[in-house]
Amino acid sequence: MRLLGLDPGLRVTGWGVVEAEGNRLSYVADGALKIDARASLAERLADLYGGLRDLLDLHRPEQAAVEETFVNRNPASALKLGQARGVVLLAPAEFGIPVAEYSANLVKKSVVGAGHADKRQIDAMVRMLLPGCVAATPDAADALAVAICHAHHMSTHRRWSDAEAAEARR
Repeated sequence: MRLLGLDPGLRVTGWGVVEAEGNRLSYVADGALKIDARASLAERLADLYGGLRDLLDLHRPEQAAVEETFVNRNPASALKLGQARGVVLLAPAEFGIPVAEYSANLVKKSVVGAGHADKRQIDAMVRMLLPGCVAATPDAADALAVAICHAHHMSTHRRWSDAEAAEARR
């Protein structure tokens, strides 16, 4: 199953695509959508949306996962980031792709084993879990970590569903 991980941002949105087959993960692609910070908010959101649509069209993921926004001290910044996050949630949904959301701490715990891991640790574990991957940017490494987190949780939920179905048949 092809999974798209997204790390939303209004200046840079990281993205990463992995292929999950059972417990096996393989690297497909990664990158960052860079948005012109001098453009108006509406133009920036439109550019982000267009970039995401192109990305979805190119890689055709079956599921997407987005990192949840942590609470920002600056309310204006938090609001703007929330608007970018809305666009990041909208684009895959418009393609009919299910979208999961994970907190930054859960992503870090799932990939590194510690909820307060730094960017270097995330990058190192992404490289270890996805041989041949050298993330283009720290935002792309974070997005790949979101995709890895989703793959792990998706696998667990599938096992639970299978167990519940088997129990119901008894």
